[in-house]
Amino acid sequence: MDTRVAKELLHVQRWISIAAVIVAKGKAAYDGDDVAQEAGDSLMIKIGEAAKTLAAHAVTAPVGVNWSDAARNREILAHRYHATDREVTWQTLSVSLPSWERALAPLFTEAAATLGIEPGQH
Repeated sequence: MDTRVAKELLHVQRWISIAAVIVAKGKAAYDGDDVAQEAGDSLMIKIGEAAKTLAAHAVTAPVGVNWSDAARNREILAHRYHATDREVTWQTLSVSLPSWERALAPLFTEAAATLGIEPGQH
Protein backbone atom coordinates (compact mmCIF):
# COMPACT_ATOMS: atom_id res chain seq x y z
CA MET A 1 0.00 0.00 0.00
CA ASP A 2 1.24 3.46 -0.88
CA THR A 3 2.31 5.52 2.17
CA ARG A 4 0.03 8.44 1.24
CA VAL A 5 -2.95 6.08 1.00
CA ALA A 6 -2.06 4.46 4.32
CA LYS A 7 -1.87 7.84 6.06
CA GLU A 8 -5.18 8.93 4.54
CA LEU A 9 -6.89 5.73 5.67
CA LEU A 10 -5.61 6.16 9.21
CA HIS A 11 -6.89 9.75 9.23
CA VAL A 12 -10.31 8.40 8.25
CA GLN A 13 -10.12 5.82 11.02
CA ARG A 14 -9.30 8.52 13.58
CA TRP A 15 -12.09 10.81 12.39
CA ILE A 16 -14.61 7.97 12.55
CA SER A 17 -13.51 7.25 16.12
CA ILE A 18 -14.00 10.92 17.04
CA ALA A 19 -17.47 10.83 15.46
CA ALA A 20 -18.23 7.82 17.68
CA VAL A 21 -17.53 9.99 20.74
CA ILE A 22 -20.16 12.46 19.56
CA VAL A 23 -22.64 9.66 18.89
CA ALA A 24 -21.99 7.99 22.25
CA LYS A 25 -23.45 11.06 23.98
CA GLY A 26 -26.77 10.43 22.23
CA LYS A 27 -28.99 12.22 19.77
CA ALA A 28 -30.55 14.57 22.35
CA ALA A 29 -27.09 15.78 23.35
CA TYR A 30 -26.15 16.21 19.69
CA ASP A 31 -29.36 18.09 18.91
CA GLY A 32 -28.77 20.47 21.81
CA ASP A 33 -25.09 21.11 21.22
CA ASP A 34 -24.07 23.46 18.41
CA VAL A 35 -20.41 22.57 18.96
CA ALA A 36 -21.09 18.83 18.52
CA GLN A 37 -23.06 19.56 15.36
CA GLU A 38 -20.28 21.70 13.90
CA ALA A 39 -17.67 19.12 14.93
CA GLY A 40 -19.68 16.40 13.20
CA ASP A 41 -19.87 18.52 10.07
CA SER A 42 -16.13 19.11 10.17
CA LEU A 43 -15.42 15.40 10.52
CA MET A 44 -17.66 14.58 7.57
CA ILE A 45 -15.98 17.29 5.47
CA LYS A 46 -12.58 15.78 6.28
CA ILE A 47 -13.77 12.26 5.53
CA GLY A 48 -15.26 13.46 2.23
CA GLU A 49 -11.99 15.07 1.24
CA ALA A 50 -10.11 11.91 2.17
CA ALA A 51 -12.58 9.87 0.13
CA LYS A 52 -11.75 12.00 -2.92
CA THR A 53 -8.05 11.36 -2.35
CA LEU A 54 -8.56 7.62 -1.90
CA ALA A 55 -10.66 7.42 -5.05
CA ALA A 56 -8.00 9.37 -6.96
CA HIS A 57 -5.43 6.82 -5.79
CA ALA A 58 -7.67 4.01 -7.12
CA VAL A 59 -8.39 2.53 -3.70
CA THR A 60 -11.32 0.20 -4.22
CA ALA A 61 -14.05 0.97 -1.72
CA PRO A 62 -15.28 -2.12 0.10
CA VAL A 63 -18.93 -3.12 -0.02
CA GLY A 64 -20.96 -0.56 1.92
CA VAL A 65 -18.51 2.30 1.35
CA ASN A 66 -19.04 4.80 -1.44
CA TRP A 67 -16.29 7.38 -1.92
CA SER A 68 -18.45 9.55 -4.17
CA ASP A 69 -21.26 9.76 -1.59
CA ALA A 70 -18.78 11.03 1.00
CA ALA A 71 -17.34 13.51 -1.48
CA ARG A 72 -20.83 14.81 -2.36
CA ASN A 73 -21.67 15.12 1.32
CA ARG A 74 -18.47 17.13 1.78
CA GLU A 75 -19.50 19.50 -1.02
CA ILE A 76 -22.89 20.09 0.56
CA LEU A 77 -21.49 20.71 4.03
CA ALA A 78 -18.64 22.91 2.84
CA HIS A 79 -20.40 24.93 0.16
CA ARG A 80 -24.12 24.72 0.85
CA TYR A 81 -23.97 24.68 4.63
CA HIS A 82 -27.25 26.61 4.78
CA ALA A 83 -28.93 23.45 3.47
CA THR A 84 -27.53 21.18 6.21
CA ASP A 85 -30.15 18.74 7.46
CA ARG A 86 -29.28 17.73 11.04
CA GLU A 87 -31.29 14.50 10.74
CA VAL A 88 -29.18 13.46 7.77
CA THR A 89 -25.93 14.40 9.49
CA TRP A 90 -26.96 12.45 12.61
CA GLN A 91 -27.74 9.39 10.47
CA THR A 92 -24.37 9.70 8.78
CA LEU A 93 -22.56 9.98 12.11
CA SER A 94 -24.54 7.29 13.91
CA VAL A 95 -25.24 4.74 11.16
CA SER A 96 -23.09 5.27 8.08
CA LEU A 97 -19.75 5.94 9.76
CA PRO A 98 -19.90 2.90 12.09
CA SER A 99 -20.75 0.81 9.03
CA TRP A 100 -17.78 2.30 7.19
CA GLU A 101 -15.55 1.56 10.17
CA ARG A 102 -16.44 -2.13 9.98
CA ALA A 103 -16.11 -2.28 6.19
CA LEU A 104 -12.79 -0.44 6.16
CA ALA A 105 -11.25 -2.40 9.06
CA PRO A 106 -9.06 -4.60 6.81
CA LEU A 107 -7.73 -1.52 5.00
CA PHE A 108 -7.06 0.21 8.33
CA THR A 109 -5.06 -2.83 9.45
CA GLU A 110 -3.11 -2.89 6.20
CA ALA A 111 -2.46 0.86 6.46
CA ALA A 112 -1.07 0.51 9.98
CA ALA A 113 1.18 -2.35 8.83
CA THR A 114 2.38 -0.28 5.88
CA LEU A 115 3.44 2.48 8.26
CA GLY A 116 4.87 0.06 10.78
CA ILE A 117 2.55 1.00 13.61
CA GLU A 118 0.15 -0.93 15.79
CA PRO A 119 -3.49 -0.77 14.60
CA GLY A 120 -5.29 2.11 16.33
CA GLN A 121 -2.00 3.79 17.36
CA HIS A 122 -2.01 6.78 15.04
